[in-house]
Amino acid sequence: MYAKYHTEAVVVSMDVIGENDAYVTLYTADFGLIRARARALREERSRMRYAVQTGAISYVSLIRGTRGWRLAGARAESSALEGDAARAYARVLALVDRLGGEEANDALFEALSAGRDILAEHPAEWDLIELLSVARVLRALGFLSDEALGRVPGTSESLPLLRTERERYLRLVNDALAVSRG
Repeated sequence: MYAKYHTEAVVVSMDVIGENDAYVTLYTADFGLIRARARALREERSRMRYAVQTGAISYVSLIRGTRGWRLAGARAESSALEGDAARAYARVLALVDRLGGEEANDALFEALSAGRDILAEHPAEWDLIELLSVARVLRALGFLSDEALGRVPGTSESLPLLRTERERYLRLVNDALAVSRG
């Protein structure tokens, strides 16, 4: 018998398999970045289908089997982002998927969930919030130091600071991304 784990997760991406199944990439609070198979996810009767949309924050049930993780249940904790805000958040999630983060990292999970919350509150400021989220993700993964980034809280209070120092933050983020490719 397999143990069932319950944790909060950010849905990073979903890859469709066949007609109804999918592999879902999740960044979980307890296990870090994982890929889980979800059976019958795309069926109309599936209760999980809306909880595992890209960018959603969900409370998930996972089973770790001999062939990897399986998604056993999901309940949405947040509503879906739309438009430019959804696209900006998807780019932040793609960065997390590319850079790894395969271990649980509280700072990274906090950066992802706070960035999503700010985008939901201020969708028109998507470009600044994307910059803030990428900077916080890079800091959590060790590509940016606290000294280089300065004091940047992960709240909407950061937006005025980012407006005035946008060029400096862009330069820091671009330099850190260049190092991450190396």
